[in-house]
Amino acid sequence: MTVWVGGIAFFAFVVAPVAFGRLASAHDAGLVVGGSLNLLHWIGIISGILFCLATATLWLRAEVPARVGFAIEVALALIMLSVTAYSQFRILPAMEQDRIAAGGSIETADISSPARVDFERLHEWSERLEGLVLLCGVGVILVLARESQWPETGKIKTI
Repeated sequence: MTVWVGGIAFFAFVVAPVAFGRLASAHDAGLVVGGSLNLLHWIGIISGILFCLATATLWLRAEVPARVGFAIEVALALIMLSVTAYSQFRILPAMEQDRIAAGGSIETADISSPARVDFERLHEWSERLEGLVLLCGVGVILVLARESQWPETGKIKTI
């Protein structure tokens, strides 16, 4: 979970601003950011699945009071997974189609062209969804940080 959340934070606060601030064109920066986001989504999907499996195993072995915390963690992780998958398999491909329809570079397309308008709309959604994933991830980490204070967590039932 920390790899995923840390990756999102690094992407949002370092990779994207540096790419758009230092590269020669917005098109080049978009290629770097889009490629990075694609890899980040796969890291998130794999990490999220592993996290859910591990946490579900802990849930099965924990006393009932501790299960609430594990259930919250899994619920937040499932939201993160769903949003990430939606962004990866719906939004990013649609943005790529818009980029191609705009002649390969969004920045050179007319501001009123349908492809550019749709690209900008999808880009805004992409940013909002990444923010939601980051927020949920911080929530999971906060719940994880409290686990050591749950006395029931240490009482693992034998199956």
